[in-house]
Amino acid sequence: MHCGMCLPTCPTYLETKQERNSPRGRISLMRAIADGELEVTREFGEEMYYCLGCLACTTACPAGVNYPVLFENARAEIEASGVLNAPVRGFWRWLTLRQLFAKPWMLRLVGRMLWLYQASGACSLVRALHLTALLPKNLRQLEPSTPAVCRRFSDDLIEAHESTGAPKWRVGLLTGCVQDLVFSDVNRDTADVLLANECEVETPRAQGCCGSLHAHNGDLEQARIQARRLMDRFDVEGLDAIITNAAGCGSHLKHFSHLLSDDSGYAEKAKLWDRKVRDISEWLVEIGFRPPVAADGGSEPVRVTYHEACHLCHGQGISAQPRAVLRAIPGVELVELKDATHCCGSAGIYNITQPEQAGKLQAEKVTNLLATRADLVATANPGCHLQI
Repeated sequence: MHCGMCLPTCPTYLETKQERNSPRGRISLMRAIADGELEVTREFGEEMYYCLGCLACTTACPAGVNYPVLFENARAEIEASGVLNAPVRGFWRWLTLRQLFAKPWMLRLVGRMLWLYQASGACSLVRALHLTALLPKNLRQLEPSTPAVCRRFSDDLIEAHESTGAPKWRVGLLTGCVQDLVFSDVNRDTADVLLANECEVETPRAQGCCGSLHAHNGDLEQARIQARRLMDRFDVEGLDAIITNAAGCGSHLKHFSHLLSDDSGYAEKAKLWDRKVRDISEWLVEIGFRPPVAADGGSEPVRVTYHEACHLCHGQGISAQPRAVLRAIPGVELVELKDATHCCGSAGIYNITQPEQAGKLQAEKVTNLLATRADLVATANPGCHLQI
């Protein structure tokens, strides 16, 4: 099908109005390569990495084209071909995908170092001496907005695992990598909410990255390694659900069966895993959550607006559930956001690799957020949180 209904939803097509920068154009290029009409070239590689992978096209597509699989396989073929190989790019891919996000102990070591860098005040000295000039340009631009890193990780913060009453459900909580590093308080609060809703919570230590970053960046081999490691950390058969509070992770986690379809040792386990993965809002609505009780004396009303993370609304089809949870909070006035489902520009590491385009999307999102005059912005993904 070549109807073009995806075109008005694609951020890069809306920016350039070039067919090649649209989902339809990219699929045509992929088909031409698969049919042997074109070869994998540097230009094709750059085009596929210009795509955000926001999946807005999948929501718009009446034919149900599985763009995420095409997208990830295309990037894997690009990496295998070597058309984008360069010493600096190769080093950063090795450092991030094969070291930092592949080894939980290394990510935690970096987390400790970042916390010390911030807590000691060294960051102010580095900026005053203009030492940030030594960083690559894209990282240098992001350094001033580096979020405060938590001193402790999620498995240190989450101490109580059993429901206060007789638990009805036994669930596993995924702590993630960026979520664990920067927003471990969100993991703790997620566990508290689950406990308050009659869930026994299993939180294995040092879970590491789920592999979504690897899959989205053409490293399917490492993505499979990460998937196997993560599944091995959980008693999949003994759990009623596996809970995630990060949209980008959740979208990837629900497709382990496709990723490991050719793995005889994990294919069946991956199918069971897929069936049990739930976003936290999805799970709460599914079990009929207990609305929180207002504090004594009540509280001032709070205007809240909700930015829909791409990999929650487009990747998982979850849109109503987060709103239902927000509306159940006493004192919350939910204000709808214009173009709430439009990408904010984070898109994994897109804001690092394509800062100009990401910046335009960020500016558009911030303009719409300010127009709501909300007191708080809610979102369901750490990347969006950092970008906004």
